[in-house]
Order: sequence, then structure tokens, then C-alpha cells
Amino acid sequence: MITRDLEQFFAAAGKVQPDFGPATARATFLVAPDGFRLAEQSAQDNTYMAAAGAFDANRASQQHRDLQRAIAQVVPTVCFAGNPQTPDAVFPNNVFGTADGRYIVGRMRHPVRQREAERGDIRAFFRDVLGREEVELSTQEHACELTGALVIDRARGLGYCGLSERCDEEGARQMHDAFGLRATLLFDLAAGEYHTNVVLAVLAGRAAVVCPKGFADANAAQAIADFYAPHAVWCSEAEHAAFVGNCIALSGDTVWMSANAAAALTAEHRAQLAAAGLRVEDVALDAIEAAGGSLRCCIGEIY
Repeated sequence: MITRDLEQFFAAAGKVQPDFGPATARATFLVAPDGFRLAEQSAQDNTYMAAAGAFDANRASQQHRDLQRAIAQVVPTVCFAGNPQTPDAVFPNNVFGTADGRYIVGRMRHPVRQREAERGDIRAFFRDVLGREEVELSTQEHACELTGALVIDRARGLGYCGLSERCDEEGARQMHDAFGLRATLLFDLAAGEYHTNVVLAVLAGRAAVVCPKGFADANAAQAIADFYAPHAVWCSEAEHAAFVGNCIALSGDTVWMSANAAAALTAEHRAQLAAAGLRVEDVALDAIEAAGGSLRCCIGEIY
């Protein structure tokens, strides 16, 4: 089922069991920020991006290595080399995604990012090393930027897809099918928002972080929060701006976010996550955040 109808979606969601698959990834993959700089095409619809002068390639590279070192203590993590011709490739989860037995290649909106889908080495890793079947979405015309646009509750097989210039309704339908989801909720992102995973996270199937200002319809944000209550963090505008919503659970007991996000997270919300059994871990990523994404954006998941 794929629908915009909140009542219909949550009536169905309330009946599913958390038996769709593992709630967190078996492994992760990164792409190094080689040639890290402002991607002018992406800046057209990513208001989080800093000006060109704020980009520090050396600092971004070091912070990215620190990220890999940190999360590798929790889950096996592979890092592919970057490409100076694809400065946004540090956010690979928009282009490559996985589900049981297959990998999905998404359709990016901007040509500078469409080049990322041509990476033969990443495709060969999934196809030849991991033995995954390919689901090719990058050659069709509808934008569908995978787990940037689509936040997935992997335990239940539920999708939350925010529509914007980075994902239209047909693209959402194709992702729903590619990931094999039980039900997907469609809603519009607020003006100025480009990806759902900046304003929403579902953590290990039992908690959610919701940034209500990122939703065009406040009712959609509230309905998602209600579904995961009492373990739903309702972010302030300051937390939203600091990328608290761009967090990820990589195990059943940890949630990862950037150091800036962790500093903005209120004590009340930290306690709320702790009550859900999730300890906050953070990594300094301010240099990478200049590119308009944060920790979750850097992490591709292997299920």
C-alpha cells in the first residue's frame, strides 16, 4: 500500500509486526570526500549548504575518517574512494540502497549527482562481492533519491516518503516496490526542505525523531510522532537546524549524530532517547555539514 491518507496508512501500520527484517543494518558503506567542494547544482535546492568559502577539504577528509573509525566499532564499514568530479558523493545513501538480496540504484535530480550512479566499482561490490540482484532506477525519468527521500522503518517494512524536487510520486512508487515495503506514506516536505532524512529519523524500529517544521502538513508530522510515542522526539527549530533529525541507529542501543546535533539536543530529548534504550554517540562533522548534509547522509546501509 502506498498512500497520502494518514488514517488509512496508520490503520494498516498498527496491524503489522516488527518482523519485516533486521531493525538496523548489518554493515555500512561510505564514500570519501575527495575533491570536497561546493556543488552548485545541488545548492539550487539545498538551503543547508554553506557558501563556497566555508568548504575545508582537508578538515572534511579527517572528520570523515574519524566517522568511519567510530562507527566501525559498532558495525563493519567499507569506504570507497571519492571522485573530484562528484563532490556530493560523500552522501552515498541517496544513490545506492539495499534490501534483502538486492541493491537499488536511485535516480538523482541533478546531473552532477547522476554521475555517481555510474560507479562501476560500487555496483560490482554489491553485485559480484555480495551477490546482490540489481534494481536499476537511475535510468528512468522520475527523481527518487532513495533513503534521502525515503525514511524506512526496517523492522516493520514501513516507508515515510517526503515529496520534493528530489522525489516525485512516481519515484516514490518505484522505491516502494524496489525496497519491497509493506506500506509507504507520502507527504509533502515544507518549502525549502530537500530530503526527508533531514527532518525525520526512525531509530531501530522503536523511536522517531521528528522535525515538524520540515513537513508541509503538521498533521503528518504529528501522526508519525504519535505512532512512535512515547519514544518520539519532537525537535525544536534549533535542533532541526543543527541536524538532530539527521541521525541513525546502527545497533539496537545506539543513535549516532554529529557533534553539532548532539550539542543542540536538549537534556529532555536525550533522556527520551535513553528511555527508548538508545545511547547518543556523536562525531564532529562540521566541515562536511557545509555541504548541506550530516552524519546520516554520509552512511549507506547494507541490509
